[in-house]
Amino acid sequence: MPGFLRRLISPAAAPTLQRDTVRLRLEDDAEIDVLRVRDPRARRIKLSVDERGVRLTLPPRASLAMGERFLQQHRDWLSTQLRNYQAQNLPPPLVIGETGLLPLRGELLPLRWETGRYARLLLDDDGACMHLPARGTDATVKRTLREFYEAQTRADVGQWLPRYLPSLPRAPARLRLKVMSSQWGSLAPDGSMALDLALVLGRPSAFEYVLVHELCHLIQANHSPAFWAEVEQRFPAWRAERDYFQLEGRRLKAMLRQLL
Repeated sequence: MPGFLRRLISPAAAPTLQRDTVRLRLEDDAEIDVLRVRDPRARRIKLSVDERGVRLTLPPRASLAMGERFLQQHRDWLSTQLRNYQAQNLPPPLVIGETGLLPLRGELLPLRWETGRYARLLLDDDGACMHLPARGTDATVKRTLREFYEAQTRADVGQWLPRYLPSLPRAPARLRLKVMSSQWGSLAPDGSMALDLALVLGRPSAFEYVLVHELCHLIQANHSPAFWAEVEQRFPAWRAERDYFQLEGRRLKAMLRQLL
């Protein structure tokens, strides 16, 4: 087969992102890690701050020295953005053995620790209790937290889903729980649904709205007036929940990142 035909019918290789981490000293002498990404699709140098941290994106032709100068020129801006994130009123990070606060369904539950044979997180009348083996580490805690939040998320979906299924053409093919950077949910063409794990940290009505939103994509795979009519029929208060995410969404995602 001629080479040009082989290139024509063969799938194009996805652009490769090159990633590393650099340290940056801010004006107040604090040091932060910056994720440096060389993106073949980027057109210009870009600096961004979100709940994941600081990211410097470099286009293919930008040198590392150019990226370093860009960072130095924007140190004041970075300090301001980071202070804004720290002011989001996040609960203190969990420390093994110290009483803490566990976000769940719009509340902050008192969290205590006990020694156990294996790691597990249980709810009770006093809040939440993390059972941790004597040799448990921060990685053990994060894994246990993720398993706990996944179980709580599936429990909520299992509670709400049956009331909406009779009016749908089919049920979702499967449910995947993810840590999403910007979205709250998605529905793939094959009918599989993905939901952001941070949903279970917020108020339940907002979580239920996202579930309804994605279920309605089984009827309308778009955001047309017909789609919003389907949402309105099943969840008339959807506008209030959308406003809730505009106010609290970044904080919820930041809390989940801090925990996991």
